[in-house]
Amino acid sequence: MRNRYRSSTLVWILLAINVALFIATAARPDIGNYLAMTKPITDSHYWTILSAMFVHASFVHIFFNMLNLYFLGTFCLQLVERKWFLLIYFIGGIVGNLMFLAIGPMFSAAVGASGAIFALGGLLAVMRPKLRILFYFFIPMPLWLGITIAFVLTAFVAGIAWQAHLGGIIVGLIVGFILRRRERQSYQQSGYYHW
Repeated sequence: MRNRYRSSTLVWILLAINVALFIATAARPDIGNYLAMTKPITDSHYWTILSAMFVHASFVHIFFNMLNLYFLGTFCLQLVERKWFLLIYFIGGIVGNLMFLAIGPMFSAAVGASGAIFALGGLLAVMRPKLRILFYFFIPMPLWLGITIAFVLTAFVAGIAWQAHLGGIIVGLIVGFILRRRERQSYQQSGYYHW
């Protein structure tokens, strides 16, 4: 049986990049403006579809995103291989940003890792839906319900790009269904889970 424990090094690397860029953009706001994604995309640069995932608008913004990245990311790495983790994270973030470009308000800008983080949440909601969590350390509930509540609540907060959250969670759900099916097939064949 393969060791299901995965190193959380990738999560710490992502955390470090986000925090380093937050410090840099706090000192030099022009860097943040250069990396932020704007709509229409022609008003910025196309690489901002990726770079905007590492920029945050405020301390509260990065604090909650990094808190969720730590908990969801470390748990994801116990379930899936590193390549799947990176694939889900980056595709979720990119699709989230594309979703914002498609249905977000015109002449606006978006930053943050939320699309990528919601992709991890979507994956976990499918692969381990009944896992009990403490929603922000206080309210016990199944993981799938916590992810759903987080998505719904943020959809009604002004200034939050719920469109990016939607794109990310769709990616996570799709990949989650694929990996859960493969997980069940592996278990049926050998009696062990291999993810």
